[in-house]
Amino acid sequence: MIDIETRQPLKIITEGEAGAYLMVPLDQLADVRRILEERGIAHVVAEDAIQLDDKPTIAIIEFGRGTSPAVIQAALDAA
Repeated sequence: MIDIETRQPLKIITEGEAGAYLMVPLDQLADVRRILEERGIAHVVAEDAIQLDDKPTIAIIEFGRGTSPAVIQAALDAA
């Protein structure tokens, strides 16, 4: 799946100790969640989105530690 803002593929981030997560434009959140839910990939949307001019623009989707980043990435790449 392509990020509608950067025109680059969405990429799972695995840096740090927080586990895998994905930063997605808020306008694309529903589509990404649909893909994850269709494939049974457990996820949580963080309550705090990154904001610009006091408006949320980027949502952060967090994945459980037991979820394979490669499986998530494959699901996004196939969309």
